[in-house]
Amino acid sequence: MNPPAQSLVSISKVSRTFKRGSEEIHVLTDLDLEVADSEFLALMGPSGSGKSTLLNLIGGLDRPTSGNIRIGEDRVEQLSDRQLAAWRARHIGFVFQFYNLLPALNAERNVELPLLLTGLSKADRKKHVAAALDAVGLANRSKHFPRTLSGGEQQRVGIARAIVTDPTVLLCDEPTGDLDRKSGDEILTLLQTLNQQHGKTIIMVTHDPHASARATRTVHLDKGQLYNEAAPDDGR
Repeated sequence: MNPPAQSLVSISKVSRTFKRGSEEIHVLTDLDLEVADSEFLALMGPSGSGKSTLLNLIGGLDRPTSGNIRIGEDRVEQLSDRQLAAWRARHIGFVFQFYNLLPALNAERNVELPLLLTGLSKADRKKHVAAALDAVGLANRSKHFPRTLSGGEQQRVGIARAIVTDPTVLLCDEPTGDLDRKSGDEILTLLQTLNQQHGKTIIMVTHDPHASARATRTVHLDKGQLYNEAAPDDGR
């Protein structure tokens, strides 16, 4: 697999093993991956192939059993838990399949949540929130609560929350998986815009070839290994 130039994300010989009783489950094995700055990468693979595990490792939500993960100048697996929490708040934006919005908060308050971990003043937080909601086309829906928003609008709020801190990497786990095709296409167009016009580096897990076609590159994960093309058919 030829690495892209000027890699922002560099994963080298990463393995992740889980224990279930006396049994060891090898989810990822000696995995290598390079992601360029401002790249939009789609990560595909069958259910249980380790896609979300890999995304969690990149985002610092989990640690590799072995190997190293570098994002920018930071070796993620070497950070302490406290350092990792601060690093994640600054460098990683997460977009989830089911939005994960707090129903008791309106759109702007949901978007503001990551900024509460920063030292920004209330006035500066308000400016950042307004800019993020404007970027996703929801400036006029800032006071609306999740229950009054469509699924596509809720996902836009989720994306605004993910980009409000201007993160280094945007990690999207099946961002269109809970949406109809029209709403999903709108979200994919928004992600493309963030990538192409704002230079955001995006790593998106998806099972949908329609979604992966929007990315600049697609890799396939199967049995803990990555392939540039679909994994070989082993007769399953």
